[in-house]
Amino acid sequence: MATPSSPFSFLDDLFNRIGERLQPPAWAVHEIQHRAVLFLNHVLQQEPEAQQRLLRQQGRVVRFQWRFVTMELVATPAGLLDLAPPGLVPELTLTVTDESPLDLARATLRGDKPSVQIIGDVQLAAEVNWLVDHVRWDVEDDLARLIGDVPAHTIANGARKVAGALRQFVGGKPPQAGGSAAGPASTAE
Repeated sequence: MATPSSPFSFLDDLFNRIGERLQPPAWAVHEIQHRAVLFLNHVLQQEPEAQQRLLRQQGRVVRFQWRFVTMELVATPAGLLDLAPPGLVPELTLTVTDESPLDLARATLRGDKPSVQIIGDVQLAAEVNWLVDHVRWDVEDDLARLIGDVPAHTIANGARKVAGALRQFVGGKPPQAGGSAAGPASTAE
């Protein structure tokens, strides 16, 4: 008797077929990537140590890949990120090896990093890993700027409880006391 497949395998297969057939136009991909860079720079500007580390990597290009999605970023003289101009050869390529978006979502809910294949400069890979480990979006702080401290804190506490419950449901790590919904506050080493 064959072992039953995951009930989510149908969704994985559907995602694969849709992704292969429906490719967004180049202008839409560029616009989405540009918005992602703006968001990443917003988060980086809240962490001076991260900007200093990126400043040391000025002009170096990193390619991120997952399935049919590719994005190349370059460190700027301001210690931030920008889309790399076409034609530059990346010094580091990071390819997420988990094919299933559902597996990636489960790993994220557990607080795990996805499996990544690293090709290229080891020191640059170490800097990218430091950024991933230490830079976090302070959602509560940004929300407080919009609606005030007390409502932002209340919403953030609710989000932390929901995230903790999801982590327990997925079978991952138990919720941490005092952690934020987006992870711990970034600290410099």
